Amino acid sequence: MKEMRTEDAVGQILCHDLTQIIKGVTKDARFRKGHVIRAEDVPVLLSMGKDHIFVWENDETMLHENDAAEILRQLCQNEYMTASEPKEGKIELTALVDGVFQVDESRFDKVNELDDVTIATLPQNMPVKAGQKLAGMRVIPLVIKKDKMEQVKKVAGSEPLLRLRPYRQNLKVGVVTTGTEVFLGRIEDTFTPVIASKLKAFGLTINEHRLSDDVAEHTQKHIEELIDLGMDMVICTGGMSVDPDDRTPAAIRDAGAEIVTYGAPTLPGAMFLLGYVQKDGREIPVMGLPGCVMYAGRTIFDLILPRVITGEKITRREIRHFGIGGLCMNCKVCHYPVCGFQH
Repeated sequence: MKEMRTEDAVGQILCHDLTQIIKGVTKDARFRKGHVIRAEDVPVLLSMGKDHIFVWENDETMLHENDAAEILRQLCQNEYMTASEPKEGKIELTALVDGVFQVDESRFDKVNELDDVTIATLPQNMPVKAGQKLAGMRVIPLVIKKDKMEQVKKVAGSEPLLRLRPYRQNLKVGVVTTGTEVFLGRIEDTFTPVIASKLKAFGLTINEHRLSDDVAEHTQKHIEELIDLGMDMVICTGGMSVDPDDRTPAAIRDAGAEIVTYGAPTLPGAMFLLGYVQKDGREIPVMGLPGCVMYAGRTIFDLILPRVITGEKITRREIRHFGIGGLCMNCKVCHYPVCGFQH
């Protein structure tokens, strides 16, 4: 690449896109990389403020920004993503399906720590819709050394840096609503409709529903029954606090669940429970939901549910990391998942 006066550049080949901005009319590339400059282009270039331009000068040790962006795309793109054509040295990735977007943070950060390379993505574990933009990437200079991009590839490793976990379809969901007052009909069950609404957002319904009093053995029996019926997920509502008559955690444990966590550093949702039951080669997530899920706009359940639907097994360490950003700001207008309450 070399710089020269625009008036002297007729016949030369542009080595990068040139954007023309006319307020209220256009902001787009007026001349594309590879364009052979003609005499009639010179006045237009000058009107764009291009008294000097950069034209292609063959150098086997360098890569053009578009070619370098293509390397970054190869390092990032995974299944269920589509890529844009390079434009002004930038490539964007878009979701092909609904799912949960994830980044291999350790390797990703190492790549972004390198000079002249930049990749920006949506937040970690963000639920996304098909057609939603996931990431954009580019190198900073117009040309970059090939050796530098080889270093980038070495740091990134062989596996894609990004991942989109699609939601599993046709999952069977069982719900156990606990509480003697609900079981005996003293009050209306207002918790289950909330769960049904949240499941509906992912195309799911409640396949089996059981009511249980506050006797732990009865709740345990219902959980086991739902698992035997082939439920892919069991959700228990109520009885999750530390009061003596709140016995749902014990019932989940006695039903054979290996408890990942009882309690989470999120507000709302501190008394959340997650466990997994092994049954006939399957691993069934069982969740205990505290009362806040019934009345709060967003809770830990909204963070966990999308990932459970993808089939991901969530670890205790991940949940314990929720504390950073785990305080919902209770905005008057909720913008979740475009907010800080996101992991």
